[in-house]
Order: sequence, then structure tokens, then C-alpha cells
Amino acid sequence: MLSAALLAAVSTVGGLATGAQAQGSSKIREVGEAKLAKAIAGREAGEPVSCINFRDIRSSRIISGTAIIYEGNNGVLYVNRPASGAAFLRTGDALITVTSLSQLCNVDIVRLFDTGSRFERGSIGLGQFVPYPRAKATKAVG
Repeated sequence: MLSAALLAAVSTVGGLATGAQAQGSSKIREVGEAKLAKAIAGREAGEPVSCINFRDIRSSRIISGTAIIYEGNNGVLYVNRPASGAAFLRTGDALITVTSLSQLCNVDIVRLFDTGSRFERGSIGLGQFVPYPRAKATKAVG
């Protein structure tokens, strides 16, 4: 009888921990979505592409729990929402990409490196790249 009570207590504690983790992940995604919206404000999404050329990428940044933004040399932002592992994304991590091609594609796996502890912390599977070009200036009439 004691083991059944102990099992019930452990299950309850585990359920609380899982609920707290889910709530924390939800909050991270919510904040991430707001940061992503701010980053692409004033831009319109283009047609998703499967690959982008490494030579055309100026920089990248992680939006925690949400996406990776690759900035192109031409000012276009390519937003990648990983097909798997987005919850592992953390601002401040470094992205380690190993590919034999001159392109980064939606089938590639990117490893995450914690720059503070200097350890790898996981990997993500990339999704499609959605281009967000700069908004075109409209000419004033008059």
C-alpha cells in the first residue's frame, strides 16, 4: 500500500514539473513570436524556398524557441522555423552547420553550441526558408 501512495505522489510531482515546463516553453515561444514579428515588421513574406546559398548569408540570429533569421547580403531576411527542435533554440547559442554543399537546405541538421559552457546542447532539423525582402518605397504623388 505504501508503494502505491509513493507512486501516486511521484506521479503528481512529475505532473507539476511537466506542467511548469510546458508553461515555460509556451512563454518562451510567445516572447519569441513577438521578437520575430518585430524583426520582420514592414516586410512581406515571399514564397518559401528549400535552400539558400552560404555566400549570400551575411549573418544569422536565433529567436529563442521560435526561429532562426538568416540575413542575406541583399538585405533579405530568411526566416527558418525548424521542422524539429525549435524549442531548443536559445538566443546566444552558436549554430554549427556541416554540409558538403554550398547551400543551406531544409533537410540539413544544425547543431547548437552553448557559448557559455562551451558544450553542444542539441540539434535541430531546418524547415523551409521564408524570404522577407525590404519593403519597397512608394513614390509620393503630387
